[in-house]
Formats: sequence, structure tokens, C-alpha cells
Amino acid sequence: MVARRPLGYSAAHIALHWIIAALVIFQLVMGDLIKPAYRAFKRGAAPAEADLLSANIHVYVGVSILLLAIVRLILRFRNGVPAAPAGESAFQKWAASAAHFLLYVVIFAMPISGMVAWFGGIGGAGDVHELAKPVIIIVVVLHAAGALWQHFIAKTDVFRRMVKPVS
Repeated sequence: MVARRPLGYSAAHIALHWIIAALVIFQLVMGDLIKPAYRAFKRGAAPAEADLLSANIHVYVGVSILLLAIVRLILRFRNGVPAAPAGESAFQKWAASAAHFLLYVVIFAMPISGMVAWFGGIGGAGDVHELAKPVIIIVVVLHAAGALWQHFIAKTDVFRRMVKPVS
């Protein structure tokens, strides 16, 4: 891991953060549209054209999330991340680290399990994919709440760092 602590995030890191966030929200809102095509394939039937289109969009967006998350993780290790705000308690630092770790785990687990279920026809992977949905919702809500708490209550620059790049 990189020992370097930049003052903020690069434009690339910020763009990846918000693009991934938008794609995850899209998947959460529109994700169930893949189910009719998945059920048709499991029955050995051809899905309706509209269902197949919805399924393809879901798959392409999921693969995009995975690829963008890989790039984001590479940037994170290569460039480092800003230090926690001064005066933060050990628990706050642990909670932030745990939330980021869980976000990355779920952002990787969901597309991988979805691809294994979709392309490999492995139902257990589909179950993992489905079970991860409430987990990612909870972790995203906690992540956003933490950022808003940092901005409005703790009055730190944590939120601003993710909207304004540092050169």
C-alpha cells in the first residue's frame, strides 16, 4: 500500500467515484428488470425481446461497475488517499475504513456473482447477488450519511474532497 497521503483526490478518482455511484443507483432502481429473462433462461425458454434488452443493459452496466471499480482501486493504491480529518476518534476512523472496505467488497461481489449466475447458470451465485442488494443499500446509505455528517456536523473537508479535485 502507498504510504503517501495526498491532500485530496484527483479528478479521475472523483469522476470514477460519481460514475460508479450513479451506475450502482441505476442498478438498484432498474436491476429487477433482468429477472424475467433470467427466469426464461433457467426454464430453457427464449426471453421476450424487451426482457433480453433489459437483461443486457443490466449485465453491461454491472460489468462496467466492476471494471471502473478495478481502475478506481488501482488509483487508490497508486496515488493514496487523503488522511482522516484531524481530531477524529479511533472509532470514527475504524467506521470509515470499515464502510469503504464493505463498499469495495460489495461493489466487486455483486458484478462477479451476477456474471457467474448469468453466464455460468449457477443459481447459488444468483442468490449471493440478490442477498448483496440490501447490503449495498445499507452500506451506501451509511457512506452517504457519514459524508453528510462530516460536512454539516463535523465541518470537515471530507465531502469537499470528493467534489473538488486537487491537482
